Amino acid sequence: MKKFLMASAASALVAGTAYAGGHGEVKIGVILGFTGPIEALTPAMADGAEFAMAEVSSSGAFLGGKTVAPVRADSTCIDAAAATAAAERLITSDGVSGIMGADCSGVTGAILANVALANGMVMISPSATSPGLSTAEDNGLFFRTAPSDARQGVVMAESLMEMGSTEVALTYVNNDYGKGLASSFEEAFKSMGGTITISAAHEDEKADYSAEVAALAAAGGDRLVVAGYNTGGGAGIIRASLDSGAFDMFHLPDGMIGGSLETDFGSEIDGTTGQAPGTDSPGASQLVDLIGDAFDGSSVFVAESYDAAALIMLAMQAAGSDNPADYKGKVMDVANAPGEKIYPGELAKGLEILANGGDIDYVGASAVELIGPGESSGSYRQIVFEGGKMTTVKYR
Repeated sequence: MKKFLMASAASALVAGTAYAGGHGEVKIGVILGFTGPIEALTPAMADGAEFAMAEVSSSGAFLGGKTVAPVRADSTCIDAAAATAAAERLITSDGVSGIMGADCSGVTGAILANVALANGMVMISPSATSPGLSTAEDNGLFFRTAPSDARQGVVMAESLMEMGSTEVALTYVNNDYGKGLASSFEEAFKSMGGTITISAAHEDEKADYSAEVAALAAAGGDRLVVAGYNTGGGAGIIRASLDSGAFDMFHLPDGMIGGSLETDFGSEIDGTTGQAPGTDSPGASQLVDLIGDAFDGSSVFVAESYDAAALIMLAMQAAGSDNPADYKGKVMDVANAPGEKIYPGELAKGLEILANGGDIDYVGASAVELIGPGESSGSYRQIVFEGGKMTTVKYR
């Protein structure tokens, strides 16, 4: 079974939208920043979502034997106009019945407000974390398998205090993601007795960050907290800090965590710490094992992407329909108890239970538990750089 699923997923990844135009298929959009500041992360995220779609297609148990066709679109992560146009094309031209995405908080909010609401389209984001999305008008159409940064800000503050870093400088990317995380972190850190010497926004993807780093260095601190993107301005801040000797110890939230850090900085940032959504639940390792060497199943937000796609398809099955108006009310039902627990590689089992009128509790790869407005309750893996490599030290 494992080899068959891997082969099916690999075929889907190569074919891309090759399923389009076939008989008895449901199209699901995969809108992520394939260009822009997180382009190093998104290929594996898309692969994770499409792996779930291939698993469902190969089961023969989805909506009476239908298959699922992924249709990719580029959110750019930062260009709201481009992202909304891409999402509109997914709906009007490609005819998708659900959207896995978007990724970055600003473009996700723009797509929700300008496209999803107008078209009654369900969206499940694997990585949009702005606290503002918790209260955004969504008509029950928007969900996320990533936790809100209201939670990450507290986790980040707790981690730093436990390490004895009680005085830090903070820089954040000047968008919804950066502002929301910075606000959450500042409130939590100060409430725990910490001091933030400076809190300064930076624009993304500038050629030179020497002025920003000079201001951060003048304020000082045990380490520099960089709430940005690991192939964008955040990486530029780190490079300028290292080159000038301003900082050599950093703390990095989820938008900064990725393999490019090892490639770009290696042992230069040994001792640097951070966190990203993650869990040591059985489903996390099960997904990595299922994926094997098809792509990097341990990359940030891959588990959440697999789970986001899985929830869309399971909700469709529970409703007996791929119409968002019919299945949007089933997402919370299939994500939470009561019901039989469903893990990666068990989507066929979940589909069959639902087809027979039973209940499932989808646990998936990221220990899915949707709370409040349909967002993950939030588990994180805490990392440290040692010998130029990221090492997970604990989960919280």
